[in-house]
Amino acid sequence: MAERTLRVLVGKPGLDGHDRGAKIIARAFRDAGFEVIYTGLHQTPEQIVAAAIQEDVDCVGLSILSGAHNTLLPKVMQILNEKGAGDIKIFGGGVIPEDDIPGLKAAGICEVFTPGTSTEDIVAWVKNNVKPRA
Repeated sequence: MAERTLRVLVGKPGLDGHDRGAKIIARAFRDAGFEVIYTGLHQTPEQIVAAAIQEDVDCVGLSILSGAHNTLLPKVMQILNEKGAGDIKIFGGGVIPEDDIPGLKAAGICEVFTPGTSTEDIVAWVKNNVKPRA
């Protein structure tokens, strides 16, 4: 039996109003053959988690430019764990200082992509590190 297609949710947590990068990566995921759910702007961590569970996604990519990454990304991870969906992999991207990455990874964020990372590299990371959930 063939493995099912990866389902990826792309989310924009917080008050960040810029979503060009999120739309570009969502398109790259779609072009790579993934099923993509884009939540749109100004989503709370609770809304992102609810959508991830409802859509039965395998991973969530969070795009953040506002500087609230140290609060919002771990909050999404925390709520996923509380809801029994901690096996959904979380990765982030955007304007995130290198010094903040170890703390995010310690909070359960699998990977962090900084400005200049190619869409090809992000797609390859997902292909190599995310498997369809049971």
